[in-house]
Amino acid sequence: MPVVVVESPAKAKKINGYLGNDYTVLASFGHVRDLPPKDGSVLPDEDFEMKWEVASDSKKHIKAIVNALKDDPELILATDPDREGEAISWHLTEALTARKAIKKDTPVSRVVFNAITKSAVMEAMENPREVDQPLVEAYLARRALDYLVGFNLSPVLWRKLPGSRSAGRVQSVTLRLLVEREMEIEAFRAQEYWSVKAQLKSARGQSYEARLTVLASDKLEKFSIANQTQAEMAVQAIQSRDLVVKSVEAKPATRNPSPPFMTSTLQQEASRKFGFGARQTMSVAQRLYEAGLITYMRTDGIDMAPEAVTDARGAIQSKFGDTYLPASPRMYKNKAKNAQEAHECIRPTEMGVSTEDAKIADADQRKLYDLIYKRTMASQMAAARLERTTADIGSADGQVMLRANGQVMLFDGFLAIYEEGKDDAVVDDDDKRLPQLAEGEAASKDSVTPEQHFTQPPPRYTEATLVKRMEELGIGRPSTYASIVTTIQDRGYVEKEKNRLIPQDKGRLVTAFLSNYFRKYVGYDFTAQLENQLDEVSAGDANYKVVLGNFWRDFSAAIAETSELRITDVLEKINEVLEPHLFPRNEDVTDPRLCPNCGNGRLSMRTARSGGAFIGCSNYPECRYTRPFGPPNPEAEASAIPPEGKLLGEDAGDQIWVHKGRFGPYVQRGEVSDDNKKPPRQSIPKEWPPEEVELETAVKLLALPREIGPHPADGIMVWSNIGRYGPYLKHAPSTSDRGGTNANLESLEEVWTVGMNRAVQLLAEKVASRGGRGRAAKPIKELGEHPDAGGAVGVYDGKYGPYVKWEKINATIPDTITPDDITLDQAVALIAERAEKTGKKVAKKKPAAKKKMTAKKKK
Repeated sequence: MPVVVVESPAKAKKINGYLGNDYTVLASFGHVRDLPPKDGSVLPDEDFEMKWEVASDSKKHIKAIVNALKDDPELILATDPDREGEAISWHLTEALTARKAIKKDTPVSRVVFNAITKSAVMEAMENPREVDQPLVEAYLARRALDYLVGFNLSPVLWRKLPGSRSAGRVQSVTLRLLVEREMEIEAFRAQEYWSVKAQLKSARGQSYEARLTVLASDKLEKFSIANQTQAEMAVQAIQSRDLVVKSVEAKPATRNPSPPFMTSTLQQEASRKFGFGARQTMSVAQRLYEAGLITYMRTDGIDMAPEAVTDARGAIQSKFGDTYLPASPRMYKNKAKNAQEAHECIRPTEMGVSTEDAKIADADQRKLYDLIYKRTMASQMAAARLERTTADIGSADGQVMLRANGQVMLFDGFLAIYEEGKDDAVVDDDDKRLPQLAEGEAASKDSVTPEQHFTQPPPRYTEATLVKRMEELGIGRPSTYASIVTTIQDRGYVEKEKNRLIPQDKGRLVTAFLSNYFRKYVGYDFTAQLENQLDEVSAGDANYKVVLGNFWRDFSAAIAETSELRITDVLEKINEVLEPHLFPRNEDVTDPRLCPNCGNGRLSMRTARSGGAFIGCSNYPECRYTRPFGPPNPEAEASAIPPEGKLLGEDAGDQIWVHKGRFGPYVQRGEVSDDNKKPPRQSIPKEWPPEEVELETAVKLLALPREIGPHPADGIMVWSNIGRYGPYLKHAPSTSDRGGTNANLESLEEVWTVGMNRAVQLLAEKVASRGGRGRAAKPIKELGEHPDAGGAVGVYDGKYGPYVKWEKINATIPDTITPDDITLDQAVALIAERAEKTGKKVAKKKPAAKKKMTAKKKK
């Protein structure tokens, strides 16, 4: 049986069902080789030789493929239809050749399919090809570039900018986008302006709204009415005049549907509609793809297969009727610059399968499938038809003119099923409906209202708008967006708050450093041009080693130039770059960098051992003035905890401090001794803002754990304390004892108030609820005995969802299977798959021993 290799076990199982017993389908579990994370993995001086290493987890998967090839030495590589999939196939070929599982006469072929359906898989099997070497070389170039940047630039950051984590070829450029947007917001100064609106009535008594557009015969611009006085004068000008309808113009308009999804637009729309992050969207889409429900989800193409268009049109006609079907199919032009990587759009594999028909159990998968289904259907539907009306209402002398806008939906078209979301909602007067108006009719005034407005700063990026901007600039590619956006958050450079991405101190510092010393390599144009060169490599139009050589020549020189830099020089340079942000000028202070505490020191940015940044005085340690990193904020400075800690006062001769540590804020009694012995410390509960903790509260915290008294049953001490998971009781000889019994307290206040009676009750309830230590959970469904190894197999409800259990092996039930419907055979397959991953063996059941027959003694 030929051996077919795919990436994941879920995909292997699905494809095995299509191919049947004539093939052996195995999973590689993703990439089997990678560059070791150490110096020397890419050697620029040796023609960019790359030293690959087989991951420890991958060795057993390669061994399984090697063993399968012994029975039938024919290999079919069926990994994903993109650059990464091509690279996995190449790595497998190289690794199996090194193991001598592939010989010169071993048939090796590559098949690709855009959807995991029987027809797509069978068609691919009939059209094998070789591994696409240009795509592999494009992968090698990207991997080498990312390694060379990461392993040469990151150490520069560690040495010159303490607390920095890493830099990356695309990661750092993306971070620059966020930091520059934040600086725009901080530099923004709101400008006041006014508008005037009138509530009018038609000749038939119907109300409508109009806004002032002409005043004193002059056309109004956005800032024409600058203040309240001018606004009130405009109101008087309208109120003192009779108004008539000067003109009414109605124009037909159409709205066409958006094209089907590609990777970036799917991430954007899932973020807008569901609040999904880019990584979450791709994870959910991956499971839909492996279940055979959608086409491949990493694509920059928007074209649809002809048969899919035909199916979509048939489904539209059946569900909505002929009026919703355009006369001819809609064709969308592929925006991908490299045709070899421009796959079909993301769409349902079967257009006749609606969300209800798909019967998807997982809520996130159901929502995303519904989004993909509706967007794909809408893309082939008729345009929406509207009528947009504009009415001008003015005075006889022409001194005042108002305009009313509105629209009427004549035919909803594709809007019957789907409308694309917007990143930032804008109030549109065109969405309002106007009453019937006739030229020359009088417009009576119900009210005239001035409205004050202020210009708004540019909005912070969401993951959706960031991906959109990256795509516009040509930074990154579909397969990288999710990992890039996730990495900058994991590094602590960016935090997500209310779905908005906010750069942190570390992110600002890294961007300032790179923009000054490596400006070329965080340039938008340079990064986009490099992406284009890599696309040329994948198209076979450029040599990847030439691209690497050109990049490395200049980049290594830039790295060498920083070797003599001193940290103090770097920090002072960053002070200069960020000076408008850190030390803004104002009317009261001639030199914004003059220390407000000692009056003669100079303020500058400094870094703490924890990696955070702050502003400190040059006269340290004589002057200990500090403030948080960023522009001056007197209110925040008064309560903020500086890097060296905040002194609350004294208790029993000891200084009591509040510090911000690596694992959160804490209070401390005294200071670290000369022998580095830590003084008493206690974490501050998450519910308490550390800036608001006072001396009395800190002393109470430092007195923990609190002795409540000996337990009346056994005389062993009962304690109350605050731990990692909140307030709790402990019944043990000491709080450091890992044994004993713990029980949760309902509130923080109970830590200091709970008495013995209440403590004994809570501890008893805890013991009763667990029914004795180590008692096994009960299955929610018993499936029967394991057919090969014996022992009960059951379905259990766990913390992270339903799972099947046999002996000591637990296997998660996939979202595609409902726990109530799972069979014993399906459970056994999941257990076998889990056992293979963990290296455990499912031994076959030994036959029952036969009883020895003893001869009866003759009497």
